Amino acid sequence: MPKFRRCRQPNCHAMVQCPDHYCKQHFEHEAEYLASRQRWARSHFGRYQHKYNHVTRNRNASKSDQYKFYHTKTWSTLRQQVLNRDHFVCQYCGRPNSKTVDHIVPVEYNPARKTDINNLAVICAQCHRQKTDWEQSHYGTGQGHNLKHVTEITSVSEIKRLMSSAD
Repeated sequence: MPKFRRCRQPNCHAMVQCPDHYCKQHFEHEAEYLASRQRWARSHFGRYQHKYNHVTRNRNASKSDQYKFYHTKTWSTLRQQVLNRDHFVCQYCGRPNSKTVDHIVPVEYNPARKTDINNLAVICAQCHRQKTDWEQSHYGTGQGHNLKHVTEITSVSEIKRLMSSAD
């Protein structure tokens, strides 16, 4: 059943079917109203981004510390060293111009290896999504946070093989 609402024009009580906001008599105001809503949304985007960064991402103390690490000088130095070492090439598929640096063994699983340069590799966005899915099934990382007791896999080629066999 379609939803209806009142026309937004002051003192007009006509009913309008959603998603429209104005009746046929005042429809010339529709485009102006939608443009003003978009302007408002753009100007207030920071509030919603703030909620994501400060409530959703930092849902507990360990996650908060984990995300703060990525804003430190230590991380930016390590990241640049790894990018230079791997020549901006994804170590999983060989795609050039990859700019993401990933922990081979997730920080969530082994926080002690967070600053180990041998635990870092350049990865493209597509491989990073696949690896994150694989990590969640193998290590139990992610939203549920039920870590499994499995051996760490430190070889990129072994992870690549396991990721492709999981598909």
